[in-house]
Amino acid sequence: MSKLTGKLTKWNFATLWFGAAVSIAEIMTGALIAPLGFSKGLTAILIGHLLGTLLLVLGGVIGSRERLTAMESTKISFGRYGSYLFSILNVLQLLGWTAIMIVTGARSINVVTTSDFHFNQPWVWCLVVGLLICTWLYFGQNAWKKLNSVAVTLLFLLTIVLCFVIFKHSELLFEPGTSEMSFGAAVELSVIMPLSWLPLISDYTRFAKSTREGAIGSFVGYMIGSSWMYAIGLGAALAFNEFDPVAVLMSANLGLFAVGIVVLATVTTTFMDAYSGGISLTTVFPKLNGKHVAIVLTIIGTILAIVFPIEKYEGFLYLIGSFFAPLYAILLTDYFILKRTKIRKTLRVDWVAMLIWVIGICIYRKFVQFDSFLGATVPSMVVIGVIYIVVQFVINKFANQQVGGNKHVSS
Repeated sequence: MSKLTGKLTKWNFATLWFGAAVSIAEIMTGALIAPLGFSKGLTAILIGHLLGTLLLVLGGVIGSRERLTAMESTKISFGRYGSYLFSILNVLQLLGWTAIMIVTGARSINVVTTSDFHFNQPWVWCLVVGLLICTWLYFGQNAWKKLNSVAVTLLFLLTIVLCFVIFKHSELLFEPGTSEMSFGAAVELSVIMPLSWLPLISDYTRFAKSTREGAIGSFVGYMIGSSWMYAIGLGAALAFNEFDPVAVLMSANLGLFAVGIVVLATVTTTFMDAYSGGISLTTVFPKLNGKHVAIVLTIIGTILAIVFPIEKYEGFLYLIGSFFAPLYAILLTDYFILKRTKIRKTLRVDWVAMLIWVIGICIYRKFVQFDSFLGATVPSMVVIGVIYIVVQFVINKFANQQVGGNKHVSS
């Protein structure tokens, strides 16, 4: 993608992130919010996505201003070796997402083929989806912008059909909520999905024509796309008591449309996971070819999808939040508040930042248990940011006193 530097417009980013948001995983996560009812659930979705997407865009701003990949940008706060740790964690979470996307996509396709053609072999569809992603990775670099625009246009049309099937049942809009889920938990489920993209966004915004183009396009594309998918999942769960949108479409005799949504959504989203996984690993091993690494990660993810079927990933989302919310609380505080915007080439590890990151993991987990109105991510990031500012102030004050004392002695 090096040829794209400075060439991607807000339209490119809007289609990129809309395509990333349109996925079976996002629809099924939205379905988890059904216990709140439609009105309250939609409110939680919009609040959560507004907060989460704003954080996502702030992470992307660093990439577009400094022309750094997501994991390279962590060197600003944590040093070179610190970034290696986060690169490895990011590769692991992206490998997990690759497997999740492949297995959910393959199972949805298998629902159609089992019903219409009596072909019940989900592992075959895991291989097919994995092969399509590898093909996209291999050839998609040359015509990436055009391919993504075409795919997103088709996804947009197919999701309109899905909306029509679900929301023609207008009575679901008046479904009452239950006490099975708190409002804060629903907000958190909406925040942590864009948060899971934070360790990736700079891999793309570094190619933005301008910071403004990257920020506006990314916000509009993901905010609309992801909120829409969550709302579809919420509606499907309430109207049909179904978590899988493919089953909803099949009830309307739209099995082929379902396959189209699944294939396009899975490939466009998982391409980004695998590509950024490759980029993250090149942060640690610069001599590796990022595209080749991405293909290898897709192959491994396909094998994991076949061998270790993933039933639930809600816990996986919270695990991602616990690692990356503290990381970006520190990085965003450093960059936007303390104005540390450049990588310190002599810095190997910033142990103060690393210590606060570890403390931040504990703070995040406490906020998950606390179940605040705004979820766990945003309140915990605010607290971690404040702690980081106070610690840096104390350190700088102590360092200045030491310098002043040394000058006094030498005089």
